[in-house]
Amino acid sequence: MSQVTIFNNVEHLPPDALFDIKKRLSQDTRPVKVDLGIGAYRDNSGKPWVLPSVRSAESQLQKDPNFNHEYLPIAGLPSFTTGAAKTIFGDDYDSTRVISVQSISGTGALHIAAKFIEKILPGRIVYLSNPTWPNHKAIFEGQRLTTAQYPYWNASTKSLQLDGFLDTVKTAPEGSIFVLHACAHNPTGLDPSKDQWAQILDKMVEKNHIVLFDSAYQGFATGDLDRDAYAVRLGLTKLQKVAPVFVCQSFAKNVGMYGERVGCFHLVIPDQSVEINASVKASLSSQLAKIVRSEVSNPPAYGAKIVSTILNTPELNKQWHADMVTMSSRINSMRHQLRDHLVELGTPGNWDHIVGQCGMFSFTALTPEMVQRLEQNHAVYMVSSGRASIAGLNEGNVLYVAKAIDEVVRHFTNSNNSKL
Repeated sequence: MSQVTIFNNVEHLPPDALFDIKKRLSQDTRPVKVDLGIGAYRDNSGKPWVLPSVRSAESQLQKDPNFNHEYLPIAGLPSFTTGAAKTIFGDDYDSTRVISVQSISGTGALHIAAKFIEKILPGRIVYLSNPTWPNHKAIFEGQRLTTAQYPYWNASTKSLQLDGFLDTVKTAPEGSIFVLHACAHNPTGLDPSKDQWAQILDKMVEKNHIVLFDSAYQGFATGDLDRDAYAVRLGLTKLQKVAPVFVCQSFAKNVGMYGERVGCFHLVIPDQSVEINASVKASLSSQLAKIVRSEVSNPPAYGAKIVSTILNTPELNKQWHADMVTMSSRINSMRHQLRDHLVELGTPGNWDHIVGQCGMFSFTALTPEMVQRLEQNHAVYMVSSGRASIAGLNEGNVLYVAKAIDEVVRHFTNSNNSKL
């Protein structure tokens, strides 16, 4: 039988929404255009920013006579994975219970988690927030795992839908897996308060659920690594005798290493005896090594060496902390300026939620139709859900964006009496 036509009926999938925005923007010939789509930090001139700590680390690496491009171990660069664990768990974390393997940024860490769950914990339902980062669903369902949703964003109040969240935790099958955003929730920018985190994690303990923290923005929410790790560290304390904890960690945003894909997957096993911990850790380490070996053989070295240098060199680590404050402070300033301009313009609706959110993104509450008009009439690009990357704003375009939003909101308010 001829094989000529075997691919003729393959479904043509739609392009990735975020990267399609980037493509449309690049083809837009209007003199003024604003990218609020892709989640990447931009400086006040709208340009990509290489962190001073990264420049220094690269210079230090290049001067090292022993620098090379040899293979890393399967689990990754040990100085990086240890430094990454200390960054998320704190310096006094219990290393006897933590297994860390380097990953292809946060996406790769989530993929390792999905592969591990499919093999070691089959049949568990994976619960995702509504809304969540779209790739979450694709990653877990790509490994034939069943996903479900828990309520998160209350559109009418622009706040956390805590009661619905807790009800889902309570009614989910015991031992389910809940994916929680460690900080700077994507796409809403809305994080639980400390008291709400305690309520959520206590309910997880009651039902013996397994928590997977996705930590993509540590240092971006507040500029403080420890404050942004609050939920993860509280989770380890509450769940240490109950269930394992997964942590998927990215250094794309907080070190600005977007294209180098530097990440780490951590598995924290429940606390038992020293002997059992050692035995379980060895067995699980072998399983994770097999996953990494079959997927990427061993992880990429260059970005990991840069981040490791920053994590383990005191003066560079200090500079990195300052760099995160620079980024988070500028983003926070843009939040306030956007809100203030909308208030000054008298834009219909309440816009305080923009400054109540944190991190790179804001769930603006703009409808898909409004977003489409922003793009078509004003060359302001964002995701159809209304999620805006606040990092794309700067002193030169924030008023322009506010005026564009004002025009769009007024247009739809006048035409259909809609409310924001």
